[in-house]
Amino acid sequence: MTTYYRPLVQIGPTRPDAALQLAGGWGWFTHVETVSRSKASRVVDAAELPADVLARLTTKRAAVAGLSMDRPQIMGILNVTPDSFSDGGQHSEVSEAVLAGQAMVAAGADIIDVGGESTRPGADLVATENEIERVSPVIVGLRAAGVRNAISIDTRKAAVAQAAVAAGASLVNDVSGFTFDAELAPLCQRQQLPVCVMHAQGEPATMHLDPFYDHVLLDVYDALDRQISFLVESGVRREMIVADPGIGFGKTLEHNLALLARISIFHALGTPLLLGVSRKKFIGTLGQADTPQDRMAGSIAVALAGLAQGVQIIRVHDVAETRQAVSLWHASSFGSIL
Repeated sequence: MTTYYRPLVQIGPTRPDAALQLAGGWGWFTHVETVSRSKASRVVDAAELPADVLARLTTKRAAVAGLSMDRPQIMGILNVTPDSFSDGGQHSEVSEAVLAGQAMVAAGADIIDVGGESTRPGADLVATENEIERVSPVIVGLRAAGVRNAISIDTRKAAVAQAAVAAGASLVNDVSGFTFDAELAPLCQRQQLPVCVMHAQGEPATMHLDPFYDHVLLDVYDALDRQISFLVESGVRREMIVADPGIGFGKTLEHNLALLARISIFHALGTPLLLGVSRKKFIGTLGQADTPQDRMAGSIAVALAGLAQGVQIIRVHDVAETRQAVSLWHASSFGSIL
């Protein structure tokens, strides 16, 4: 693609007759920004959109793992790892993790994302059997405790995903964008699992070491587009795919900000979008909060900015506070209760 199109998303209870609804959600647009590697950006009327791009931007997104994409969805982070950057070791016991997951559901999480391998910058690879031993009992425990919400498994490995789905998970969230394990995409196709494909430059152990892009916005877009096409060619239906630009994964602060400022460009991929920024380093840098646990306010601010650009799923540590913020954001933006 030589020209890319970013909808200039607006929200609110009143809109022009000619406005186009974005992805069947709460946002709408009348104009788009054209972005190119060789030309200056321009703002043009949405009527100038190519037919295929128009269709991708306006087609209503299908439900993912039973979750409607016409309202914001909150994914609660449940790491059962000893070394995650923010909550490592907090849920190392199965009983503690199950209670934490139940608390997230009670606080308003729509989906619980269970992970057994830290993917923080500098993290080492976890053996498959160890990762399974961490996540499967927790998922079984959550289901046994009566959790009926969607559960996603945050893994790069097919064997882990297989075990997690057998335990009760209903979505695969792969931070490698299905580039790590060649068996993972076929597994998801065979079991008709919804998936989240994330962009990351490099491996967790080294991705923070001098990441480089020619044009970060378009490079990430192209990489996600390629992986989505790969999944579709593998038999995974496009309507079962969620895309995540991977804030913080092989990106500098400047890269992250460039992606966040124009994140609505990724709606042209034709999939729901997930945004995961909770407690990340750039929030601490800009918000002068060295400790991850002190980055809640900044995390919520960035999540709400994502919702204003039509992002459908936000991945967070602080579920109760985020739920309150989203409810008030919606009420003050639309004059109605979510």
